[in-house]
Amino acid sequence: MNETHATVAPGAPVFPPGRYGRRREPGRRRPLTAALLAAVLLAGLVLAAWQLYAKYGDPAYDPQLITYTDITDSQVQVTFRVTVPAGGSATCQLRARDRAGAEVGRDEVTVTARPGDTHVTTRHRVATTARPFIGEVLRCRPAA
Repeated sequence: MNETHATVAPGAPVFPPGRYGRRREPGRRRPLTAALLAAVLLAGLVLAAWQLYAKYGDPAYDPQLITYTDITDSQVQVTFRVTVPAGGSATCQLRARDRAGAEVGRDEVTVTARPGDTHVTTRHRVATTARPFIGEVLRCRPAA
């Protein structure tokens, strides 16, 4: 079909016939494809949230850094409090970093609450390979 001034909407460009190939009809929408993509995206987000919660989000094992002291060229003392279920145990990861933010020491310590107690305060020495600037409690999780 050739385009003429009668078949072209006003304001639309007029192309010479046979020059630019066949004109396509407007594409039909594919709601199934969009729904499948949305479902895959949602499943990926749920999986990522689940993994992040498992890694960082257990509120029953909540660590709080109290202080870090006794900084030398080869150690830092980290004092922290962790909330655990009564009579339970937690494994906590401690880290020491230098002024530039590089990790210079890491240690894992297991703390156990006394029966009837839910807060455990612990002081632990983290050995380092260089002079640390800060001591941190990365996370605590149920002891295995």
